Amino acid sequence: LTIINYNAGNIRSIQNMLKKIGVTSSVSNNIKDIEKAEKLILPGVGSFDYGMKQLHELGLISILNKKILFDKTPILGICLGVQLMTQKSEEGFLPGLGWFNASVVKFNFSDLSQSYKIPHMNWAEINIKKETRLFSGFTETPRFYFVHSYHLKTENNIEVSATTTHGYEFAAALEKENIIGVQFHPEKSHKFGMQVLRNFIDKY
Repeated sequence: LTIINYNAGNIRSIQNMLKKIGVTSSVSNNIKDIEKAEKLILPGVGSFDYGMKQLHELGLISILNKKILFDKTPILGICLGVQLMTQKSEEGFLPGLGWFNASVVKFNFSDLSQSYKIPHMNWAEINIKKETRLFSGFTETPRFYFVHSYHLKTENNIEVSATTTHGYEFAAALEKENIIGVQFHPEKSHKFGMQVLRNFIDKY
């Protein structure tokens, strides 16, 4: 398991959570390490364009496309990580990786009778929309910690594995074959986050 280090992630907390569930991981932005990885995690905090610039400058776009689209290596995108997997973002101008038929938009509460805080920074329950190994094994409704000002907007509901609500419903997780992404932070979500990470490790 390799966590991709592109200078835009809270990598230490992810490694610590993996360690708690007995999983050893490496952190790298070396193309050879990524080539050898059996599973990948693309973390991320910060802005969309900054994240894409870092991936370009580190020369990681080609190897990621090869690993994900052709080798079908399982990958988990977290927060900014899943946003980078979409086509584009209102936050920036650069195109995303384009693995999901989705985009990233800013929260807009203009049509609602009340306003909500931005960023969405809170614990929230998710609504599981399709059977997925990622959300299996829960004995109660899973809750996760979210911190984000922009959210996923999908053009293909079949890719949505879970939603949540902050003012209105939006996608909290996307999944397509070996590509999995979550808007929330499993590494900050205690037992629920541990279960998600364990499911990713054991079931993909």
